[in-house]
Amino acid sequence: MLQSKSLSLLVALLSVLSIETQGQVAPQTIALSSRVAPRGSSLKRRALSPSTVPLADFFLGTDLQWFGNISVGTPPQLVTVVFDTGSSSLEFASTLCGQACAAQVQFDSTKSSSFVDTGRTSSITFSTGVGVDPVIGANYKLTLRSGQDTVSVGGLKATNVNLFLITNQTPKFDIDPFSGIQGMSCMGATAQGFFAALISQGLPSLFSMYLTPKAVGKAELTIGGTDSTKFTGTPIFASLPAGSGNTWRLSSPKLSVNGKTTSLLSTQRTIIFDSGTSNILFPTTTTEAIYALISPDIKANPNEPGTYGIACNRISSLPAVIDITFTSQAGKPFNLTIPSSELSVGPFANDPSTCQTLINAFDGLSLVGGSVLKHYYSIWDVGAQRLGFAPAVGV
Repeated sequence: MLQSKSLSLLVALLSVLSIETQGQVAPQTIALSSRVAPRGSSLKRRALSPSTVPLADFFLGTDLQWFGNISVGTPPQLVTVVFDTGSSSLEFASTLCGQACAAQVQFDSTKSSSFVDTGRTSSITFSTGVGVDPVIGANYKLTLRSGQDTVSVGGLKATNVNLFLITNQTPKFDIDPFSGIQGMSCMGATAQGFFAALISQGLPSLFSMYLTPKAVGKAELTIGGTDSTKFTGTPIFASLPAGSGNTWRLSSPKLSVNGKTTSLLSTQRTIIFDSGTSNILFPTTTTEAIYALISPDIKANPNEPGTYGIACNRISSLPAVIDITFTSQAGKPFNLTIPSSELSVGPFANDPSTCQTLINAFDGLSLVGGSVLKHYYSIWDVGAQRLGFAPAVGV
């Protein structure tokens, strides 16, 4: 979800999480021990151990979002959030939001002895929405109030974390039982928030995501490390280009469809990786060039600007393998592949006989989300400013 804050220049991409409300996953507790330094030696900071947070999958005809639990306050209150590589702040529903947040669990700051109200108000509007449909106008908007409190993620605790309480939201958020968003952008993660605090305590400055399809399950976020049981082979890393700022992005020299490309698709472009967006966004000309290599019958849907579709009874027979080429740190090309099974994201609400296709047109933006990430184990190395990928186990 593309996000802009009215009081900053932050550009980020939200993924909206939802929850099948049968039971929330409790944060894990990591037991930490201390030791006495030998006489004559220097006392060094003991590094924190990596921690894994289970993630659940919001599924509505297609995999939409992945979400997990954090704890906020003293005593801790459970809050369900998106771990979103497209944004850099923590915001969640609060009792200040009242009826507008009735579908979400609301954090009560008056019940936290460690909460500090820092009194700044702001708002966020989003350019990508809850699922796979384009946003029209400002129908996805949050109103916020700033504060600080203790935050625990996967049993790792940070104090005095900057956060935002949601005080109002537009009705488009009503379907979401999730409470908020934890930003994991590549610079913001180290500049503020719980991850920065954990890094200052000795946690390695990287995290990894195993975002699986619902049929596979057992999705997880590993903070401060990787889980080698969730991927095969050796991860391939690519460096973020200079000037990436908050954005996780890589340069791509080529897009291919079913092994074919065109002069337009072989143009150099920068592609953003957003764990909080469900599908793919490309400029209109790129989107239509890709669809032209799949089927001339994939057409724009005028009722939902930016979307495309084709008759549902035809879509399963269409070859639609999309390869996105990148260059590794070793200087070698490698592909991230989206299989044909991702082409359909389900029927249009206004026309159940027509299925919406994976890529939305969004001029000025090239972005890939869960449709790519759920086929790979991804490593987000903040310290080294690089992204790594390996084939995910079970996918």
